[in-house]
Amino acid sequence: MSTDTTVADGLRAAILRGDFAPNQRLVEAELCEQFDASRFTVRSALRDLAAQGLVELQRNRGARIREITLDEAIEITQVRMVVEGLVAARAAELATDEDAAELRRIGGDMREAVSAGEPLLYSELNARLHRKVREMAGHGTAQRIIEELRGQMVRHQFQLSLRPGRSAVSLRQHEQIIEAVIARDPAAAEAAMRGHIASVIDALLDAP
Repeated sequence: MSTDTTVADGLRAAILRGDFAPNQRLVEAELCEQFDASRFTVRSALRDLAAQGLVELQRNRGARIREITLDEAIEITQVRMVVEGLVAARAAELATDEDAAELRRIGGDMREAVSAGEPLLYSELNARLHRKVREMAGHGTAQRIIEELRGQMVRHQFQLSLRPGRSAVSLRQHEQIIEAVIARDPAAAEAAMRGHIASVIDALLDAP
């Protein structure tokens, strides 16, 4: 039988992949079968996810995927801007030659994805780059905060990734982040990251 941690991790991963729609009801019996878990375990996992802002528990109605409004998405992104700026600065301080080579590889793959008109591939590489920067920083608290906020932003991030021209704009910003981190310039890395995420806020505000 699965533990509550296993169920919570599995559900969180499914939410991050976009497997569930906003407001979709989560049926306990189906989750028990899917994760080979008891109702007690599933309910405990749902409480954990509710505490993370991913699931909403409704009295006498069970649980559903929480829908994030545009105003909430902007607030979340404002917090991300500060925390990811800190992470980028720390990554620049700690960058090794191996890290620099990996960042260059990811940047090259991102350029190819934009040239090929592959927004979904670009979105995956975008996530890989941010994950690499977080790994380089080695800041556990920031990592947890960013992962939680990222989970709440899945729907909005997906919509942005498909917007015409967004990948090309994003690419230039990520190249600035890469160059600043590789140059071991914490101030420039933080400024580049904050500038990139500020542009995400602008894009959210411009959403049709």
